[in-house]
Amino acid sequence: MQPSALLGFASFAAAAAAPAPYMGGDTSGCGKTHLFNAFPKIRSLKSGGQDRGYLAHVPDGYDKNHRYPVIVGFHGSSSVGFFFEADTGLDLPKYTSDKIMVYPNGLGGAWAGANYSVASVDQDLQFVWDLLADVRSNFCVDSARIYATGMSSGGGFVDTIACNATVGGEFAAFAPASGSFYTNNDENHQNCKPARVPTPVLEFHGGADESVRYNGGQGEGGIEPSIPNWLKRWADRNECDTPNKQEDSYDGDVHHLSWTCKGQEGVLQHYKTDDQSEFQNSRICQLEPSR
Repeated sequence: MQPSALLGFASFAAAAAAPAPYMGGDTSGCGKTHLFNAFPKIRSLKSGGQDRGYLAHVPDGYDKNHRYPVIVGFHGSSSVGFFFEADTGLDLPKYTSDKIMVYPNGLGGAWAGANYSVASVDQDLQFVWDLLADVRSNFCVDSARIYATGMSSGGGFVDTIACNATVGGEFAAFAPASGSFYTNNDENHQNCKPARVPTPVLEFHGGADESVRYNGGQGEGGIEPSIPNWLKRWADRNECDTPNKQEDSYDGDVHHLSWTCKGQEGVLQHYKTDDQSEFQNSRICQLEPSR
């Protein structure tokens, strides 16, 4: 295996994700010059009457007239976007230089869904909506290629976004890692209404994770589903074929599950490592499907 590009996300998105149904055409951010592009840019905005912020990292050699894909990365609990950037290194050129990375800050270091969250689900969804508007207004963006990833509670909030037809409809695909899935856990799927079917989803989880247990149970911020059950719900929503396809690697320690949904192969994917605790992005970036 060779290191994959950006969470294995680039190849997944290209193969499985139909463009998001954004109808706004060109972004008003095209043509604007940015200095010191090798360094993250701190941006602030008002959302729901509150001061919110994010980091934006554009590639060195940024072309103000080239429309870039955007990856929005949501940090875990008790953290901020800066530390998620530092911990993951997702903006590094080795994970493709042709992208804009965006790292939002959750209120009180948390994202909606957990019982310790400061913001409500509606408030944080509004923030994501406002954030995307700010990104489009200030950077040259390919609005059909906006993606969401996140770790732990940030990964859980990525799932919350995916289940919202309005805000989730702005994204082409979703990739939570070690997600704390506190929302949309009703068995009849009434609370999860994705913008389109199938919705491309890629999930990573460690089988030995003690913070967000693979088999579910009481989590730090509420009850969490087992990952197999969570995957089944997405397979049902996406109208996927059964059974799924499984490939094992690394002497049987890494398991890659893939579903075909409405004729689209690999639109739902999952990686599990048996001996891994909380999935770190440095490990994620080493994974790609077996050849």
